[in-house]
Amino acid sequence: MPRRLISTGSPFEKTAGYSRAVIDGDFAFVAGTTGYDYDTMIMPADITSQSRNCFRTIEATLEESGFAMADIVRATYYITDRKDAEAHFAICGEILGEIRPAATLLVVAGLYKPEMKVEIEVTARRRAA
Repeated sequence: MPRRLISTGSPFEKTAGYSRAVIDGDFAFVAGTTGYDYDTMIMPADITSQSRNCFRTIEATLEESGFAMADIVRATYYITDRKDAEAHFAICGEILGEIRPAATLLVVAGLYKPEMKVEIEVTARRRAA
């Protein structure tokens, strides 16, 4: 299977020279996904909504590529305020509770735009049928 690039249509993807995801064989590498609602291009103010939006974008990206959320094997979370960790983890547990990928949470000084509270990246491996 050839390497395939997936885009969400964000103008920043072309400007910054990256893809939302790269599909390479049985692997999907989904790049740092922030909490925008891509239908409205609105960034909610709270970490819970931003985390949910991240996972919606990740799920849509994976589905477009022929993967499922259950295929996620690795997740990395970047948050800008350690006080948001519990609220973010609650969403992770709700969405990934049965999947339980290997995961890391990093508290960072900031993300690209100040309204961004969370960024998530995942790696998925297609399960054999």
